[in-house]
Amino acid sequence: MAYIIEGLSPQQFERFIGMPDGELAAYNALRYTVTNKPGFPCRITLEDADPGETAILINHYSRDEDTPFRASHAIFVRETAVAPARFEDEIPPVLRTRALSLRGFDAAGMMADAMTTEPGGAEEGLLKLFEDPRIVEVDAHNVARGCFLARARRA
Repeated sequence: MAYIIEGLSPQQFERFIGMPDGELAAYNALRYTVTNKPGFPCRITLEDADPGETAILINHYSRDEDTPFRASHAIFVRETAVAPARFEDEIPPVLRTRALSLRGFDAAGMMADAMTTEPGGAEEGLLKLFEDPRIVEVDAHNVARGCFLARARRA
C-alpha cells in the first residue's frame, strides 16, 4: 500500500511568524524557545525542533469537516519552517519515536477504524488501517497529549 504524509502548509501560519508576543496572545498563541529534543514536534517539517529554535504553539483544526469528528488541538510550528515536508512510503521523524493514536477516516470524514501503536509501530499500524478499503486517510495523534501530528493519505 502506497501512502503519502505531508506537513501542513506554512502559509496558514505566516501571519504569526515574528508577531510580537502580545499580539500572539490575542490569538491564544504562544512563542516557545525550544529547550529539549524531542518535545516540540513541528507540524510543517514533521520533525522535532532543535533546542534554541523558536516555535509557535497555536490551536489548529486538524479536521474541519462538518461531522461529529471535527477536531482541533494545540500544535507547534517552527518559525523557520518554509516548506511542508513530504514523505512517500516513509514514516516522518515525529511519528517514529512516539506512541500514537491512528484514526482512519472515510471519504465523508467519518472515522471508520482506529488503533494505538507503540513507538516504532507507526508504519505497521498505518498499513493495517489502509487494508480497509473505506479508509482514505489516517490521522496520527500523540497518545500522551492527544495532539494532531500528521495525516497520511493513500498515494
